[in-house]
Amino acid sequence: MPAREEHLFEVFDRLIAIKNECSFQIFSECGLADMTVKQIAYLKAIDEHGDVTFSRLAEITRNSKPTITETINRFVRMECAYRQKSPDDGRIVYIRLTEKGRMMAKAEQNALNRMIERMMRTLDEKEVDLLIEILKKVG
Repeated sequence: MPAREEHLFEVFDRLIAIKNECSFQIFSECGLADMTVKQIAYLKAIDEHGDVTFSRLAEITRNSKPTITETINRFVRMECAYRQKSPDDGRIVYIRLTEKGRMMAKAEQNALNRMIERMMRTLDEKEVDLLIEILKKVG
């Protein structure tokens, strides 16, 4: 790999490491540093789809209802989610996220926000503008 490409690789590898560091800080703040990628994906699905039932989450995640039930039971123990009966039909149970669950669902976005804040503190205004221009070209 040519030197310039190697240097670019190292820079992006460091940026990814910083973002991962920010994600880990968020997980630690919630007391859930051992969350799996799959669990976070379930929390994101619940957060994004609003009124989610066990059956609907099973469809969204392509899992069985027993797997979803086990996962939600774990989330309840972790204080990330709770069950709420529908006010219109008591047979329907929705999965709701607690504040901790919402924070975990948005951890990746929040990690990017923290990384950007870190960049804004480090770079001057001209450097930020230049970075934006460069990233627009590749994106």
